[in-house]
Amino acid sequence: MSTVPDRSELDEEYKWDLESMYADDEAWEDAYERVEDRLDDLRAYEGRVTESADTLLELLELREELMREVSNVSAYARMRSDEDTANQQYQALSARAQSLGSQASSAASFVEPELQQSTRSALHAFVDEEPELERYEHYFDDVLRMKPHTRSPEVEELLADLSEVTGAGGDVYNMLTNADMTFPAIETPAGEEKRITLSNFTVIQKHGDRDYRQRAYEAFYDEWADYRNAIGTAFKNSVRKDVKMARARNYDTAREASLDGPNVPTEVYDNLVEAVHEHLSVLHRHADLKRDRLGVDELKMWDLYAPLTDSKAPDIEYEQAKAWVVEAVEPLGEAYQSRMAEGLESRWVDVYETENKRSGAYSSGTYDSQPFILMNYQDDVTSLYTLAHELGHSMHSELTSEHQPYVYSGYEIFTAEVASTVNEALLTNHLLETVEDETLRRHVLDEYLERFRSTLFRQTMFADFEQQVHELSEAGEAITPDVCDEVYGDLKAEFYAPADVDERIAREWMRIPHFYYSFYVYQYATGISAANAIVQNIEAEGESAAEAYLEFLRSGSRAYPLELLRGAGVDMASSAPVEAAIDAYDDLLGEFEQLS
Repeated sequence: MSTVPDRSELDEEYKWDLESMYADDEAWEDAYERVEDRLDDLRAYEGRVTESADTLLELLELREELMREVSNVSAYARMRSDEDTANQQYQALSARAQSLGSQASSAASFVEPELQQSTRSALHAFVDEEPELERYEHYFDDVLRMKPHTRSPEVEELLADLSEVTGAGGDVYNMLTNADMTFPAIETPAGEEKRITLSNFTVIQKHGDRDYRQRAYEAFYDEWADYRNAIGTAFKNSVRKDVKMARARNYDTAREASLDGPNVPTEVYDNLVEAVHEHLSVLHRHADLKRDRLGVDELKMWDLYAPLTDSKAPDIEYEQAKAWVVEAVEPLGEAYQSRMAEGLESRWVDVYETENKRSGAYSSGTYDSQPFILMNYQDDVTSLYTLAHELGHSMHSELTSEHQPYVYSGYEIFTAEVASTVNEALLTNHLLETVEDETLRRHVLDEYLERFRSTLFRQTMFADFEQQVHELSEAGEAITPDVCDEVYGDLKAEFYAPADVDERIAREWMRIPHFYYSFYVYQYATGISAANAIVQNIEAEGESAAEAYLEFLRSGSRAYPLELLRGAGVDMASSAPVEAAIDAYDDLLGEFEQLS
């Protein structure tokens, strides 16, 4: 039976450099204690926030100092735990870091309610008196904007304390799926035994042997059925948490609460869902094309990830992937390109799948650290694109940290997913322009079509599911696994009308970890729409459009997401970028038909 390697078997160059954050766990403990010992210093400002300009500046700088350390402590513990999700030592560190974050949030919970007792004119007067406060002007405006949804200092402290447990549904889900669940092994077409994992399932679903895909599909989803009550309970309680926390902050719905944080109108969400539903015929065209290329009478759910090309996809080793991604971002300028290349040689990336490593991929890090990218690289085209995607996030963080003060060093997911998918689009353009191997060209085009399908259409389907389930909960309906199956199955049948939607696929909601991040998934779809528009602008206008995009990356959260994107030449308040992205997807389908 093929096995996933142990972490100790990998060379250091393929592991992220967490020692650059803390030399060892003892250094982490020292940082933890430093924060814990100084929380009372922060609490001492309660009741004094707007006492004077000097006091306000002192408080904000102290809070930032502590929160930066909390961020470092939390990131290190989480990433250590993700290296081996079964390692109880790092589970404990991660839990302690989460508790420390909750304590710090509680200690600082009085700041914004007290600021909201002031006025814009009074805060602007403080800025005039103390120029160092000028950098907080957008922050002050944002805090005052949220006044109708901020409770008393006592309630805010309670809500901050509860943050340690309100994420329990997602925590249980992550431990269950990454550490406890074990999927069965099946026989490969070569006669070997291969264990299915969260990381390799989609890879197997792309295999050319249809019987192998079907056996993997059935074994995979049958395993999820065995955990349906546990996962259903975790999800139900996560949805309930969203609803109750929204009501606690005087919102009518959980969606309104989630979108109001980044100041994104709910119309943006509705425009996306409506536009995608109106253009499902383009997705159906992709499904019909796939059925024809596979030469089958009916497209099955285990065919959805099968490539449009019948040739074996070339292996793409990690070193080649790095080179291609760096070459692809040349339109963004030499400084961006060289910074990315340097990062790839500085152990930003934890490259390969290992035993009990968290599945999937993400970009992490803090204001004070280098970026860190978790990968489960599989030597394929998909992994190449995932590397480009995560590097987009990492470069966004690098440029923001370099150009913004800590208060604006974060950025909303709404803008984050633009940075990642711009890199994907640039990679596609570069490979189609430079690669001569026709087999690889077909696989590149097929991969990008799949990314359009899974990012624009699939994530919008997820967003529709999430909205419907929350609406049911808000209406007092029970959220059971059967209810989730029904809602999800109906949507799957609508989105994939040309295919045979079987009962197993109705369980797919169970394997989507992003459902535990309230109203998160729609931003993948808006992100690829905005990214498509930005790359089209760069192709048409060259350096000026690239500079506008780089300024967007450098801006962090200094302005609201829609405002930042307008500066980069995209109006996401309109459905036009979504419709343009669907048109681009349609054009790519036509291009593939011409290549074939």
